Amino acid sequence: MRDLERVSIVGAGRLGSAIAAALRADGVVVEGPLRRGEFPGPDAGVVLLCVPDREIAEAAAGIPAGPVIGHCSGATTLAPLGSRPAFSLHPLMTVPADGHADFRGVACAIAGHPVAARLAARLGMRPITVADPDRAAYHAAASMASNFLVALEEAATRLGRTAGLDRADLVPLVRATVENWARLGPDALTGPAARGDLATLERHRETIRDRVPDLLALYDEMVEVVRR
Repeated sequence: MRDLERVSIVGAGRLGSAIAAALRADGVVVEGPLRRGEFPGPDAGVVLLCVPDREIAEAAAGIPAGPVIGHCSGATTLAPLGSRPAFSLHPLMTVPADGHADFRGVACAIAGHPVAARLAARLGMRPITVADPDRAAYHAAASMASNFLVALEEAATRLGRTAGLDRADLVPLVRATVENWARLGPDALTGPAARGDLATLERHRETIRDRVPDLLALYDEMVEVVRR
């Protein structure tokens, strides 16, 4: 466990800041998060790169040999880290803008050096090994679950505003839906598409065509997904 006595975090964005704060709270000596042009000191046992995917190789090349080096990309393999002892660690969650997050109980995709599992456990996460051929599928699923949901709810908010609704009015519905899906999976589906209520679906389409026509194709596609 000596490699976790001192961890250097490279990258001062949301994730780097959140991991640094969580490790410090657990008693780990953390250097950083370091910004562009700053380099870890000689005593680091682990260097964790929390930088954009396209910058991983360049950042790794600037780290002297010695520490185990890892990145936090969900889609990227270990190849950009070179031939040194390396790992990846990708928390399956979103991090808020203030950089504070509770990692306890969160699934975490890991690969490579065993320090990845130990670091995940130190943060309270559940490590899941994801092989290189599965990285793109893993990351695409995560993107769909998070980013697509935000985009879909914003589309619903746009339409709702034409009827006097605001985002806050839809939030309890969205939260309940997510909780129901967590318990029931696809059995959580409700509404006219799930019931086969074609008349109501057509009224929806007419209204969307009149008020937010650019959302009609999205609505039609999602109705088909619900039907299937």
